[in-house]
Amino acid sequence: GAEMPLFSVPKEVAVGTAMLGVAFATGVLAVFGTPKSSKTIMGKSSPLWQYILDHSLREHPILKKLRLLTADLPCGRMMVSCDEAQLMANLVRLIKANKVIEIGVFTGYNTLNMALVLPDNGRVIACDINEEYAKIGKPLWKEARVEHKIDLQIKPAIQTLDELLASGEAETFDFAFIDADKESYNEYYEKCLRLIRKGGIIAIDNVLWSGRVLKPRKDDFETQSIHHLNEKLLRDARVNISMLPMGDGLTLAFKL
Repeated sequence: GAEMPLFSVPKEVAVGTAMLGVAFATGVLAVFGTPKSSKTIMGKSSPLWQYILDHSLREHPILKKLRLLTADLPCGRMMVSCDEAQLMANLVRLIKANKVIEIGVFTGYNTLNMALVLPDNGRVIACDINEEYAKIGKPLWKEARVEHKIDLQIKPAIQTLDELLASGEAETFDFAFIDADKESYNEYYEKCLRLIRKGGIIAIDNVLWSGRVLKPRKDDFETQSIHHLNEKLLRDARVNISMLPMGDGLTLAFKL
C-alpha cells in the first residue's frame, strides 16, 4: 500500500480505509479537476464512505485487532484497506481458492484475511523481505488458528516465485495479490500469470498511486512502472480486467 493522509473519520474506520476516499478524489476525480484538498470531498461533510463501511464491512475480530495494531505504526498507512481486503476474501471464496500467493506482507493483515477464508488444507505463500513487521501479525495468525495455512517466505519475492515455477507449480495457484516494490510490478505480474491457473485472479494494488499515474514524471520510476503496467494490462489478451477506484486503486486480472 501507499502512505496517504487520513481524513476526518473515527480512527477504527479511517485506518486502512482512508486510501479508498483519497485515491478516488485524487486519482479519479482528478480527470475533472483535482481539488486542492481531498478533504473537501472526503471529510466530515461527505459521510458517504463512512456509510459504505457501516453497511458493508464484516471484519473478523482478530483481523480488526491486527488492523488497529498496525495503525499505531509510523508507516501503518501502508496497510491494505479493509474494504479492499474484504473484496479479495470474497473473490477467494467465489473461485473456491486453495492456493494463494501474496507479494508484500507488511504486518500480515491481508495474509490473515485470506487465510481465514481458505479451506483447512489451503495455503498462502506470503512473500516479503522484512520479517520485523510480519512478527506483529504472527501471534494473531496463531490466535485465529490459521498459522498452518501461511508459508512466510522472507527473501526477494522473485526468488520465491522462480522456485515455485522450478518446482512444477505453474498453473496450480488460484489467486495472487501484488503489493510490494512498484518497480518490480511487471516482473511480479508475469511470474504470477504463469503460476495462476486459468480462471484464477491476480489482484494488483496501488494502480492509481495517489493520482500520480495521470502525469508520471520521467524521474519517478515507481509511477512510470505502475503506469506502464496499467497500459500493458489494458491490451493484454491473456486476461480480462477491471480497474477499481478502491483503496489506492485495485486492478483485478482474470486469467483466460
